[in-house]
Formats: sequence, structure tokens, C-alpha cells
Amino acid sequence: MNRTPLTSLIGALLLASSTALAAGPADVDGKRIAQVASGGEAANWLSHGRGYDEKRYSPLKRINDGNVAELGLAWTHKLDIDMGVEATPIVVDGVMYTTGPYSIVYALDAVTGKLLWKHDPKVPKAMAGEGCCGPVNRGVAVWKGKVYVGTFDGRLVALDAATGKQAWSVDTVLDHAKSYTITGAPRIVKGKVLIGNGGAEFGVRGYVTAYDAQTGKQVWRFFTVPGDPKLPPEDDAMAMALKTWYGDGWVKWGGGGTVWDSMSYDPELDQLYIGVGNGSPFNYQFRSEGKGDNLFLSSVVALNPDTGKYIWHYQTTPADRWDFTAAQQMTLADIAIDGQVRKVLMQAPKNGFFYVLDRTNGKLISAKNIVPVNWASHIDLATGRPVTLPDAEYSTEAKLISPAIIGAHNWHPMSFSPDTGLVYIPAQETAAALEAQKEPMFIPSKSVVNIGLNVPDLPEDPAIVDKISQSWRGRLLAWDPVKQEARWSQEYRTIYNGGTLATAGNLVFQGTADGRVVAYAADSGKLLWASPANTGVMAGPITFEVGGEQYVTFMAGWGGTFPRILGPLSLAAKVKPESRILTYKLGGRATLPPARFDTVALPPPPQVTLEADKMPVARMMFNGFCANCHGLNAVSGGVVPDLRYMKPETHAEFNAIVAGARASKGMPSFASALLPEHMEMIHQYIIKRANDLKGELETIQAAGK
Repeated sequence: MNRTPLTSLIGALLLASSTALAAGPADVDGKRIAQVASGGEAANWLSHGRGYDEKRYSPLKRINDGNVAELGLAWTHKLDIDMGVEATPIVVDGVMYTTGPYSIVYALDAVTGKLLWKHDPKVPKAMAGEGCCGPVNRGVAVWKGKVYVGTFDGRLVALDAATGKQAWSVDTVLDHAKSYTITGAPRIVKGKVLIGNGGAEFGVRGYVTAYDAQTGKQVWRFFTVPGDPKLPPEDDAMAMALKTWYGDGWVKWGGGGTVWDSMSYDPELDQLYIGVGNGSPFNYQFRSEGKGDNLFLSSVVALNPDTGKYIWHYQTTPADRWDFTAAQQMTLADIAIDGQVRKVLMQAPKNGFFYVLDRTNGKLISAKNIVPVNWASHIDLATGRPVTLPDAEYSTEAKLISPAIIGAHNWHPMSFSPDTGLVYIPAQETAAALEAQKEPMFIPSKSVVNIGLNVPDLPEDPAIVDKISQSWRGRLLAWDPVKQEARWSQEYRTIYNGGTLATAGNLVFQGTADGRVVAYAADSGKLLWASPANTGVMAGPITFEVGGEQYVTFMAGWGGTFPRILGPLSLAAKVKPESRILTYKLGGRATLPPARFDTVALPPPPQVTLEADKMPVARMMFNGFCANCHGLNAVSGGVVPDLRYMKPETHAEFNAIVAGARASKGMPSFASALLPEHMEMIHQYIIKRANDLKGELETIQAAGK
């Protein structure tokens, strides 16, 4: 019998120990991330989508369909600000790195939840209104001992992974006169940190930039839409794109095409894939004289990661005028189609179709709608283009469009299981009317969207709002990308449910808008586990392993576009914003603090003094200037104050507040966009809506008696 000498064994153990110690925190490189695709690094979650392929699949199976019912809370950590939470945590060798609202970065012990350090980039609160969806953040990237975060005010910041101290910071903003933001998570490929920006609704020009991970020096920048046609194009790609735009309206309006979320990478092909957003403005007539495909709006674009040079593109929605972004997650997989293994890229953009592309060249393989749509009949497989329907054209009259601009699938990440061959999509059924402005009305304010459309006319009647709300439904779809059909689905009361995670334990995890975390059997869709989260859960969950114990983490916190803008419809979720990290394990015995149910009595509202015939204009002004945060028709989704509940002292200070008196607290100034008499008209509309609410509450009380 062979025996290993004791001295050799001790030496090996010491070597292993010293190697682990020498590695240090967040010691991640391309080799480690690439191993994820072949089942390596099972214990960790090294990148936004776990690996370069953005599958969001884990080979861990200690937690499985046979024991998931035993899952209990291991620990919870309260975040600093109760607003929308959209981050996917990164876990490396037992340390969790994640973000909360206003781009605050947290490093925690992944087993206990103990805070190791926190970095607040000090995003000015006054910027809160300069993004479409609030100061949310989708997480960090890690690389060779550093943690990288894009901040809401447009900086890319590198932090020391051991201490949280800033190593370097760069300004990514092209033009500070425009409302550029960052909400997406960086990606790191071949030593370059990749980041895009948001702001298409506010009139910016889109681009993605690569920075050296060690120094922060800019390596390359790829623009997604052309600049001023009077100037030479930046490169051949922009010269090609310019031929698909007409006039010069997009120059004033920005063009859009922001890369605000998803990227993926194929190391074998050495291709970087970026998802491009909507046009600015939405109105195609103003943007491009109603002509041309407007490249690279709503497109998947493949780039050389070393140089940023264009390789190929596929445009999901040519000439997009419905806000059908293609910035959604792009999942890479090798799957058998018609007896041949194909290298595919899969995406479910906002337009309602699920696309399977050949990622070597961008050619369309198949496409099918995942929810009911009325803007296109189908995708022509010969041309790769949608066959649009006449009822989708709203340039001359208002049209009801399905899906609505919030999309059939928004940023909430989907997952793919190689075990079942299914993609698990947080889908949603929505519809809303779009109506073009007759003339452009570009409002010179960084906190006002300029999309070329009339303000949405959501009725004030609560009964009608409830009917509309009931027609907007969320759904978890288990989608077969080969057969292009649903294998199973789970329906939810409302939309904006969380991203998904698939595991080798035959499980799919998801958080819900109505305040739960759940697990389904990946093959059948059977509900196997559910637990309260006390708030809406939108982010994609992760799983990891430390010391032989598997954990599942959800980032919980209600916010974003749906409750901010569509407050009346979002109330169906019946949750409050409460930002937490929730981590579970088998047999966990931690307890979740009671949910917030803070109720505020309605202060007696003042009397309306505005003439009745002026109230429709006042309503339009409120919805145009204020609803982006406070909700259409002055009904808040709970993330920001409901203005109907203003106290007498707030009413007295109203015009001063609108003019910037509370900018430091997150209320932007509209002094450059509104005259005092216009501020008072908006004030009167809020008073009218407070009196409406008073009447509704009295009716409910009387019915209760």
C-alpha cells in the first residue's frame, strides 16, 4: 500500500493555504470567468450573468427539487435607502459584492451577512429626476482585486476589493448638458471594463466605452447612432448607420440608442455583444422624417473587444418608435437545431418576440412572440424583419399598442438551463395608447423627458384604472427556444416580477412584485417553495456555496419605472419599498423583520381655486413634468411621496420646492422650465386629486359601515 510521506502532505497543505492567502479578495480574471461555461467555479458567482454567456445557470444542486421546501432565511442585511433594488450580487470565495440605490457598494461576508465595507460614491440627490427610472443600479464587476461600479451620475469607479477605498474614477459622460446616467452593471473582458449609459428619453446619444481595468484609461468608444451629419463619421460603422437616418432632427433630440444594460462575450469567437436601446425621440417623424431603419437602434451589435470595431448587427425593431429596446439580456448557448449544434444568441427584447440568432454572423434562425402583440404579425425569416401592422402607426392618431412601452420583457434577467433546454423569462402582458405630438416640444430641463409623444391619458376613475390594472399581467414563461413555444407558465397578479435563476437541482428561483421569493420545478413548473420578502423583488437571484453549504440570495426592493411612473397601476402589487439582501439556506432559522405597513392619514386638503376649464391643462402639465417620479394623475406607487398627502406647510412652500428648494433631497428644480403661474396650476391639480381621494375614502368608509 502506497503512503504519502507526512512531510509531503504538510507541505502540500501549506502550499494550498499560502496560495489561497496570496490570492486576496476578488482575485478574478478571464480564465476564471471562462471556466463557468464548462461547469467550473460552481461555488462562485463571478460575473453579472455568472459567466460570459449570461446563462444565469448554476451547477449546484445541494438545494434541489426534493429538499427546497426546507429552505429558510440564513441572514438578511438592510440597505441604506428604501428605493428600487436591481443588482445582481457577485460572490467570490465567500465574499459578496453588491449595490443599492444611488450606486452605494456593499461588501459582505457571504455566510453571515456581516458588513465588511461600504462605499458611497456620493451621487448628488438632485440628480434623482435625471433618469427615467430612479437612481437604481444593477451591480458591480470584479477583476484582479478591484470592484467596479458605474454611478448614477455617470462615473466609472474602481475600488480596492479589500477595503472599499477608491483606486480610480473616470467621467464617462460625453456631454454634461445632457441627462446621461449609468444604471447598468459593468462587464470586464480581456482586462477592459465595459460600460454604457442611460438617458435616451432625455435626448442623449448612445455609446459604449472600454476602459483599462488597472488604470481607468479609455481604450475605445463605440457610438451606436450617428452624430451631426455635417461632421465626418467617427468610423465605418457610423458611416454605414448614417445612411439609414434622414434629416437632422435626431441631432437636437440626441438620437438615443443607449447601451444601458446587457452585454455578453464569446471567448472562442472573441466577439463582444451589446444590446442597444430605443431612439430619441420615440416619434419617428421628428427623429428621422419618418424614414430609414435608424441603425443601430434596438439592435444586437457584435464588436471586437480589443478595438471596439463593428463585426455584425441584427436589428430587432427597425425604425423603432415604440420604445422596443433590445438592451435586454443576451444569452449565449450551443443548442441542437434541426440536428445541428448551433452557436446561438437568444434574446427576448421589449417588442414581445423571442429571437434565436447565429452568434457567429448575426443571422436570424427563428423568432416567435412570447405574449400577444399587435404591432407586427410575425418576423419574416427570409428578411429577418418584422411585418408591421397598420394599427401600430400612431403618427396621425392615437393607437393602442401591445406591448406597452414598459415591454413584454424588460431588464429583469432571464435564465437558461442546459438540463431542460428551457429559457425562463419574466414576461408581461401590457398595452397602452401612443399619440404623436403635432409639433416638437423640446423642454429645456434635464428632468423632463422629450419623447415627441403626448402625455399618456390614464383615466382618473379608480374603477377604470382597476380594470386596466387587471389586464396587465405578469407571467413566468418556461420557453423552448428550439420549438419556439412555452413548455409551462406561471401567472402573476401584476407585472414587473423579478429575474430568474436556474440550477442543476431542477429549480427555478424568482422574486415577485407582490413581495415573495419562490422556487419552481424547472421541468414542470410546479411551485415547490415560497417565502415572504416584505417588498417587491425585481432583481435576479443568485446561488453560491461556501464550506459545503449552498445559499440562495435575493436582492429585494420595490421601485423603478413601474411604480414611479405608473403608480395607479402598480398599486396592485400591494407592497412598500424596503431594500434588503435576503439569503437562504437549508434549515435557515433567521427571521425577517415585520413588513412595513405605514399608513398616513390624509390631511384635510385645501379648496381648489383653479377654474374647472383650466384643470385639463393643469393635469397635462402635472403628467408631463411630475409623473415621471410621482405617478400619473398624482397617484404614487409608494417609492416617492404621494403628493395628495401634502401637509399644509408643504402646500405653502409648493412653488419654492418646485423651483429647487429641496434639490439636495432629490426633488429636482423646474425653475428653468416652468413659470410661477404654471407651478400653481400644477399645485391646483394636486389639490384637486387630494379632494378626489378624500371623496373616495369617504365612500369606502360609508360602505364599510
